[in-house]
Amino acid sequence: MSLILRNGKRLVNGNDLEVVDVVIKEGTITAIGQSLPGNFEKSVDLAGKLITPGLIDIHVHFREPGFTDKETIKTGSLAAARGGVTTVAAMPNTNPVPDTPEKYAAIQDIIEKEAVVNVLQYAPITEELHSETLVDMSGIDAFAYTNDGVGVQTAGTMYLAMKEAAKLNKPIVAHTEDDSLLFGGVMHEGKKNIELGLPGILNVVESSQIARDIHLAEVTGVHYHVCHVSAEASVAAIREGKRRGVKVTSEVTPHHLILCEDDITHDDSVFKMNPPLRSKADQEALIEGLLDGTLDFIATDHAPHTQAEKSQGFIKSPFGIVGIETSFALMYTYFVKTGRMTLEFLLSRMGENVAEVFKLPYQTLEVGAKANLAVFDLESKYVISPVDYLSKSSNTPFNGYEVYGMCALTLVDGKIVWKAK
Repeated sequence: MSLILRNGKRLVNGNDLEVVDVVIKEGTITAIGQSLPGNFEKSVDLAGKLITPGLIDIHVHFREPGFTDKETIKTGSLAAARGGVTTVAAMPNTNPVPDTPEKYAAIQDIIEKEAVVNVLQYAPITEELHSETLVDMSGIDAFAYTNDGVGVQTAGTMYLAMKEAAKLNKPIVAHTEDDSLLFGGVMHEGKKNIELGLPGILNVVESSQIARDIHLAEVTGVHYHVCHVSAEASVAAIREGKRRGVKVTSEVTPHHLILCEDDITHDDSVFKMNPPLRSKADQEALIEGLLDGTLDFIATDHAPHTQAEKSQGFIKSPFGIVGIETSFALMYTYFVKTGRMTLEFLLSRMGENVAEVFKLPYQTLEVGAKANLAVFDLESKYVISPVDYLSKSSNTPFNGYEVYGMCALTLVDGKIVWKAK
């Protein structure tokens, strides 16, 4: 099919915007220019909205197989499309865990049949995530390996995993959490947990394991990537590791950049996430770390749960919030519109930098590139509402927030997979 997107605005020369038409044929961008002539099977007027390469979210939970009451590969990928995300990476904390070639292939089959965006599937580091037995990494041809949801508790296990991954030139992606330091915590160990009478989670739960792993990565030479960094001490450890030349990269979530423990006013488990919302000082350290390049990019940790699960308070509810449908709009509203970062910077941290870190193909807005594109409405105000979600779940503290920059149109390989009404 031939398609022309008319009157979009693309970034040029840093942060300037120019009006362009984009022609797409057979899934590929064939022309970019102004007032392009020609007859096309379909024409969409973008009315001055931003057109950009689709975003990449390297950290999502699509829950299939095993937990399809929360999310499926189909609903999760539809949610991604609504957020302008054209490539995602799905975590392996499913049931069964894809810890054999056969189990991994079974998930790949579902992805092939159901996904409307590009879905990369992680493989676990160890069998069943909790064991000390490494998976056959060479037999499971994943792009990366992670036990996200739990930390690898034994240094020896992590060392052996890093050695094997380094041989295969594949990244180890770490949820950093020392279980021996948890003490039943459900939110940040700070002022709010004391005020609410809830057990706290120490910063050192995260930062101590990051420090351990950076030393192991230095010895093994592996590419070591840290998930959802939340603490000031963690940022400092990553910064020091990079200074020493360790191949360490990291991500930070929109919710840790926008919120902190001060935003929790009562026992409301919509704020229960792992790692937890930490202090204002931690939040500012994360922002500084993203701006100075210590933290490499933004990822959502999209973690859907049912309403029944998330209605049990901090003690009994599971950790996690959704975020893939609103991540760009939230970041644009709270950081670009306020002048703390440029639009170019934000787009790079939600796309190009992710591709560079994980050696993924990045779909540029250029002639000859695949038409994996997103269109964002930077001018219209939108109130985040659960009734609009394409995800099965709506567990997020951002419901009711006013934002700018919601996605209006998403294309994957030239096919429209999301279009706002």
